[in-house]
Amino acid sequence: MEARLNMFENEVTGKFVKRLIAASRPVEESSLPHATQELVKIRASQINGCGMCLDMHTKDAAAAGETAVRLAMVAAWREAVVFTEAERAALALAEEGTRLADTHTGVTDETWAAVRKHYDDEQIGALVALVATINAWNRLNVIVRNPAGEYQPGMFG
Repeated sequence: MEARLNMFENEVTGKFVKRLIAASRPVEESSLPHATQELVKIRASQINGCGMCLDMHTKDAAAAGETAVRLAMVAAWREAVVFTEAERAALALAEEGTRLADTHTGVTDETWAAVRKHYDDEQIGALVALVATINAWNRLNVIVRNPAGEYQPGMFG
């Protein structure tokens, strides 16, 4: 499988991708736990069917020490006992923020309250920005059909 478009070589998408990478830095530098960041990226990517992002974020999470059991259970996080209450709140926000078209309410008050219970304002800002950016990455990769399976942890810096 070959991508329809090389986003790094195209003038417009190349500029856009560089800015999206820069927009992601405040989240990466925030106090939101790195493991939570990867779980959120994985769950949104599962929902959106983004193989490239799943390849990248499962491998990055594993390289950072995430367990195979937790990685395998992300899609069924509601039934899994391997996630903390804080991680469950973040995963709920990721799902509801990704599935905006599925409901007129967007993120529920219940999910927002759970997020508020477990995260401070900086971390909540990071979560909101993270859900927005991973959804943008998912859409870019799905549209151009970026193939999955060849990513190596750290290969994009």
